[in-house]
Amino acid sequence: MVRLGVSLEPDLLALLDDWVRERNCPSRSDALRALIRKELAEHELGDPDSDSVASVLLIYRHDAPNVLQRLTAAEHRWGPHIRASSHVHLEGGSCMQLIGLVGRRDEVVNAAEDLRGVKGVAFGRYSLGTPAVVGGTTGHDHPHGPKASSPRAKA
Repeated sequence: MVRLGVSLEPDLLALLDDWVRERNCPSRSDALRALIRKELAEHELGDPDSDSVASVLLIYRHDAPNVLQRLTAAEHRWGPHIRASSHVHLEGGSCMQLIGLVGRRDEVVNAAEDLRGVKGVAFGRYSLGTPAVVGGTTGHDHPHGPKASSPRAKA
């Protein structure tokens, strides 16, 4: 670790301290590291070719016509990008699907949009990140060509 002195206006320091408390951060230093990593990740993710990950959350009724077949087909379209998928049964006939994606940012976004756009999915959301902020990579290679667009158009 390298120590760094930071000067902040009293109002900004008060806001930082509130942020630290609200997020249960161990210290101001941890909070500043988190904020810096967030900014660096957003900058990195501005590049459509950046090494990226995403978590996708889908909620649907398991009895919706053909939703499971459509989701399976969509997951197969994006197979090289899917690292994990978990199906959770909720109450009242509803289900939640959690999917972990890796690849170039543009590929990951296309996959997430395709998955959440499956007919029968009532709610879909995704969150992007990059392992670059902690010195990592996804390890995803690109045997599928220079750039992947939505395979839906090809199906």
